[in-house]
Amino acid sequence: MGLKLKQRSTLTPTIKTITIFTAVIILSITAFTMAFITKEGHVDVVKRFGKAINIAQPGLNFKVPIVDTTDTIEIRTRKNVEEMSAATAEQMPVSAVVSMNWSANPETILDLYKAYGSLEQFEFRVIDPKFRAITKESIAKFTAEETINKRDLVEQRLREYLITSTQDLPIKISSLNIENIELPKNYLQSIEVKQTEKNLADAEVFKLEKQNLEAQRAVNTANADAQSITLRAKAEADAIQLKGEAEAKAIEAKSKALQGNPLIVQLTQAQQWDGKLPTITGTSANLFMGMDSIIKNK
Repeated sequence: MGLKLKQRSTLTPTIKTITIFTAVIILSITAFTMAFITKEGHVDVVKRFGKAINIAQPGLNFKVPIVDTTDTIEIRTRKNVEEMSAATAEQMPVSAVVSMNWSANPETILDLYKAYGSLEQFEFRVIDPKFRAITKESIAKFTAEETINKRDLVEQRLREYLITSTQDLPIKISSLNIENIELPKNYLQSIEVKQTEKNLADAEVFKLEKQNLEAQRAVNTANADAQSITLRAKAEADAIQLKGEAEAKAIEAKSKALQGNPLIVQLTQAQQWDGKLPTITGTSANLFMGMDSIIKNK
């Protein structure tokens, strides 16, 4: 009896240890299967019995073991590149390569997943067909020449049209680029010939404009010289006229002064005398008579 009790007491701690160890293992396995980490730039769709019920954001998350599964979806910006055939406004066939960067709205991922099953299916069934259709419609609004010379405008209109046409979709378009547009070779050759002719015509027009400018400059110079000569001749004529008028006025004033004052007449005669005595012929009596007349005149 004592032996049995001893054996029972020895077995009891062993069973407890095994039970605790087993429980720890089960809990560890359960915890391991419950916890999962969602990477940055991704979300996890939590499905219970195959039905999407929740979205797990980046970081540490938990789920119910066995009944819950997850499906990872990348929500970072995606790039779609489409190579397609299109036609311009005048039905000129073109080959276009267009790229678009877009990302899914994280808040609508659950609804999107429920509707399409995955982001790849949404891209394949919705994004790609709409992208191709809108690109073709946009290119058809421009002429072939505009697709070459106004590439930026074509891109801008395509981007605006695409954003407007996808407003009802749970995506955000961050950029759009026309990587390349190829036109038929014969058309490109005709464009080159046309451009060459235009360049030659522009050069000829520039040459004519330059000649006209030089001719006009020569005319302006001649007109300026003629005007300068005219002004100089007029100035000289005016100076001569003014001088003549001044001399005439001086003579007139002098004449009036002489008429009104005999002394000025005598002074003028004295100023005009050359210092020689008049030559007298005859007798000495006549000489004295001449002197008397001079003295009387004085």
